[in-house]
Amino acid sequence: MNYKKVALIGIGNIMFHDEGLGAYLSKYIEENYDIPENLAIVEGGTLGFSLMTYYQEYDKIIVVGTGSKEGSVGTIASENADEVMKNESATRKTANEVEITMMIEICSFHEEMGEVQLITMVAEDIIEVKNGLTKSVLDAMPKLVDTTLEELKNSGITLKRNSQNMTFEEIIDFFANPKQLHHI
Repeated sequence: MNYKKVALIGIGNIMFHDEGLGAYLSKYIEENYDIPENLAIVEGGTLGFSLMTYYQEYDKIIVVGTGSKEGSVGTIASENADEVMKNESATRKTANEVEITMMIEICSFHEEMGEVQLITMVAEDIIEVKNGLTKSVLDAMPKLVDTTLEELKNSGITLKRNSQNMTFEEIIDFFANPKQLHHI
């Protein structure tokens, strides 16, 4: 299906190790792919309810972050808004999941909401105060990129790689030391 306006929102707090994987993913895609005008890439971090305008103003919203689904580290789940709401007790284990579920509820009351797809990955460590990703999550990030690119393709947006070739390690370094990379 083709959508006029699509938002890809990477969420998570980069201060809590793997919790920041959504933020890193959104920056990775922004840097390594040519982004068409109808796609907004949003590093949502911990913006919470201030992201609600995207839910209301975009036809399709793809949210990527950590999840608390059962499975080994690196397990990826993809659910639409109806599936998230149906399993809300299973999707309200982290602050991000609570906020996402509540935004879906609020927007659905007003019938002003685009189609939402939540892509989550089971993390190893979202507790330790440390910038970066654990090795197991870092190793699983290419699979998360592929899943996200496939969801974009299903939404009518096929991204093409550009010449940047930035690694996740470089993206993580940028977040830790914003002045280090000047082409971001």
